[in-house]
Amino acid sequence: MRAPRTDRGRLLLLLALAAAVTVFTATVPLLRDWFDLRVYHGTVNSWIHDGGRVYDYRVPGTPYGFTYPPFAAVVMLPMALVGLRAAIVAALLLNLAALAFAVRMCVGPRWRRYGWYGAGLAACALALFEPLRDTFSFGQVNLLLLALVLVDAGPPASGRTRWAGVGIGLAGAVKLTPALFIGLLLVARRWRAAAVATAVAVAATALAALVAPDASRFYWTRALWDTTRVGRLDYVSNQSLQGVLARLGVESRAVWAVLVLAVLGWWAGRARRAVAAGDWQAAFALTGLTACLVSPVTWVHHLVWLLPSFAVLIRAGRPRVAGALYAVLCTSVVWLWFDDASGVDGFLGSNAYTWITLGLLVWLPVGHLPAGRRPMSRSTSATAAPPSAAAPAINAASDQPGALPASTATATGTGVVRGTGVDFGAGSGVDSGADSGFGPGPGNGHGRTRSASSEPTGSTRPAAANPQSSSSRASS
Repeated sequence: MRAPRTDRGRLLLLLALAAAVTVFTATVPLLRDWFDLRVYHGTVNSWIHDGGRVYDYRVPGTPYGFTYPPFAAVVMLPMALVGLRAAIVAALLLNLAALAFAVRMCVGPRWRRYGWYGAGLAACALALFEPLRDTFSFGQVNLLLLALVLVDAGPPASGRTRWAGVGIGLAGAVKLTPALFIGLLLVARRWRAAAVATAVAVAATALAALVAPDASRFYWTRALWDTTRVGRLDYVSNQSLQGVLARLGVESRAVWAVLVLAVLGWWAGRARRAVAAGDWQAAFALTGLTACLVSPVTWVHHLVWLLPSFAVLIRAGRPRVAGALYAVLCTSVVWLWFDDASGVDGFLGSNAYTWITLGLLVWLPVGHLPAGRRPMSRSTSATAAPPSAAAPAINAASDQPGALPASTATATGTGVVRGTGVDFGAGSGVDSGADSGFGPGPGNGHGRTRSASSEPTGSTRPAAANPQSSSSRASS
């Protein structure tokens, strides 16, 4: 099928795709009724207006309440000033802004070349992505945390700002999973950025202890270690290593710990290799994948952390692989095993998103940088011929107004092409004129059934014989 060549044809195609996406989201996945946002809103209102305790609140008619660190409740205090509808509107706008920022950081400025048509196609594709659908309809905070981490994607890599690490520290104080990015800074030996991130996380936690001392004491001594507060570990939405083991009936913490250590070891090696190659995009993507795998609970909507990995695949010239894996994550396929995850088909199908995450961690391309960003090996630099007499003239000319950009100037005899930055959206992985904001370049400032989909994110009760009749929800 050929792409339309006229604006009218493109508009008609976009309208058809938008209609198909609307029908799909209205029939296949049931909306989550802002359940998690109702947990947040109810918690802060009970705390501020009714004198209740943060971790005692339960959504009426359910056993589910607040599960994040106390600092998250402090950050959400403004919700006590508005009604639920206003909070929903604010959450939608914040999530849309965070998504736009994350896409901009992953893709780079090349999105402009595709104009409104490319933006429309991207919006349709993103609307189908199940983790994004759930994040929006639950009113979750995942996209906001991803954006906070990506704020630090450039500065920690370059080490040029004293504020590098602030975003990671704040994200880790709101939710524990992003704290693994501090580990990435340590692996990369970005000591200052790691120290800043740690200090910010500790300071935010201390602030929460001052504002809510009882809640802080309860969380860090009891709630943190009680996974039953979050939901059943074997629930099909839990796409972490712990979820796989729970669905297999393996309850040993030792087995889970061994798997976690193995994954962390593999991640450290690959992340170190990515950083050594100057590929911070891949390093951040690998860290997001690892955080999803090692967390005891990774609900489907937490998998927004996989988005940078798809950008890396496209940049490395593997758009078909990216498209195939992305399509699976749009299908809600894991919910087909909502009632029964036994057997080989259950083992493979109910954990499909975990296998994708694990596969990306193992095989995600690393080191696919534009030519001007590739580190020169010692052997090359040692044996390279001296520049010819023409080289100074070329370099001087490139500095003049109206001259060609440096990315087009090749030093004769050295074979080194100068470039600036990376564009995640480049199919070949080479773009000498774009800067995604991720790397250390000079331009950086830095299922099938409705019953399954309608179930709570972390149900704590046994699966019902007729799940479609259930109307309960759960926080995550």
